Amino acid sequence: MTSELGPPRDADASAVVEKAKLLKGQSDAVNITDNQTAIVRMSSIAAAKLLIDEGLEPVVQMTCRDRNRLAMQADILGAAALGVKNLLCLTGDHQKFGDHPQAKGVWDLDSIQLIQMAKMMRDEKKLMGGQEMAVAPELFIGAAENPFADPFELRARRLAKKVAAGAQFIQTQIVYNVPKFEKWMDEVRSLGLDKQVYIMAGISPLKSAGMAKYMKNNVPGMDVPDEYIERMTAAKDAGRSPKEEGIAIAVELIERMKTIPGIAGVHVMAIEWEEAVPTIVGNAGLFPRP
Repeated sequence: MTSELGPPRDADASAVVEKAKLLKGQSDAVNITDNQTAIVRMSSIAAAKLLIDEGLEPVVQMTCRDRNRLAMQADILGAAALGVKNLLCLTGDHQKFGDHPQAKGVWDLDSIQLIQMAKMMRDEKKLMGGQEMAVAPELFIGAAENPFADPFELRARRLAKKVAAGAQFIQTQIVYNVPKFEKWMDEVRSLGLDKQVYIMAGISPLKSAGMAKYMKNNVPGMDVPDEYIERMTAAKDAGRSPKEEGIAIAVELIERMKTIPGIAGVHVMAIEWEEAVPTIVGNAGLFPRP
């Protein structure tokens, strides 16, 4: 089980430390987002060092949007020198969705090329330009995958490309449409990918019916069935707060993920709601962690 921590929009290290305390002992590792949704935040690598100091295992996210290959290699080496061992390779949200829409996107490499580069640095002790290194970064390389994006029939084959490039673990887009996710996993298993990579299903607790509707209608590649919107809307009539209902849905989804062959675990994304993670972990029978 992994979870996620969003760094602050300022230089307040205590904000990271306080969130880390909420997640300590709840997760096997904690993702540090990298300017998620193209909004400026504290460096994921700096935040990761704060987590290491608190006794947590960080997963540094790295997007291709903001760096060229020189900067990415430099950051990988710097992160490794600070004790970071887990790297999640992402293309990154387009800058037009963030708070600096006028910023120039870099996109020197895509996520598959970033995976290949990180693997070469680790296994061949070489930089992308061919220079050899005396000390290679120790990396557990991961990637993201969205089983719900179009065209659906190509999603498993896209995952195969990331596995071939060197991805060792996969964290998926948030899962709400379980039947569609199961179809994707059928194809993943038919390609034998579940034997080659650890697949972590994305889980995110809903906070409100409005959040559910927004995700359904405005977030590309997100599939939120109407049944969950209806449950969030009717929560108060059932004597529960929307947040309580959202946590209950997240727990139900985790229980369903446990039954799907090929799923190695779950990645719980409760950004800016880290205090919900202990409840989710406990109610889903995932606590205490080993």
